[in-house]
Amino acid sequence: MNDLPLSLARDGFAFVQARRMRELLERCGALDDWSRFAASWSDLELDTYMADGGRYRRRRHATFAAAAGAPGTERRPHQPHYQTPEYNRLHGGIERWFAPLSPEIAAGPTMRTILGFCRALFDRLSPDTSWHIELHQFRIEPHPGEAGRPTPEGMHRDGVDYVLVLMVDRQNIASGMTSIHDLEGNQLGSFTLAEPLDAALVYDRRVYHGVTPVEPIDPGRPAHRDVLVVTFRAEPAAAAISSPPPAT
Repeated sequence: MNDLPLSLARDGFAFVQARRMRELLERCGALDDWSRFAASWSDLELDTYMADGGRYRRRRHATFAAAAGAPGTERRPHQPHYQTPEYNRLHGGIERWFAPLSPEIAAGPTMRTILGFCRALFDRLSPDTSWHIELHQFRIEPHPGEAGRPTPEGMHRDGVDYVLVLMVDRQNIASGMTSIHDLEGNQLGSFTLAEPLDAALVYDRRVYHGVTPVEPIDPGRPAHRDVLVVTFRAEPAAAAISSPPPAT
């Protein structure tokens, strides 16, 4: 993991291919329930907030906190996902309530390992930080005549410090290229999350990111793109310990 903090600090992003990502994750814990973890994406609920009128996105959401200097993470009471219009021009400015992650998935070995990996990495970049953490299960389901848009808001920042986008499953999907741009709009890199455990790490204060629309390869078969998005945002230590932070 030694080079990842350097890559994020220098470039603002890192693309980690599945084989190496598995090795990094397994240094932080087990992935024993991966099959059940991945299968849970078939139980997501339709995102009814889509301002573009799309019916192609399903999701679940959970919030965690991690206090500076304390081990582990703590799941917080369910709360809405909120972004300002500055960061999400389509859906910003409203509280969006999504179905919660199931307790079994949120507390399972794979999720604990992913959170442990993120905590270890992001703590190295921002020591002695208390974190507001959000987990998002996303399924994009394109249909004939309706492309799926993983980032309908276009190139954007999430309004956090760090982001992990982890590929979980991809079936009958064409395109879905991730692009990274600096704050002046210059492209810094592009790649496609194609295999389970392919990962994108983003230093959100430094760069914009976006994903191109996806379409079915075979219009006669179901198609989906499943990812887990984990965001870490710094907050005062007292807020992480004493009470749920405001959703931002």
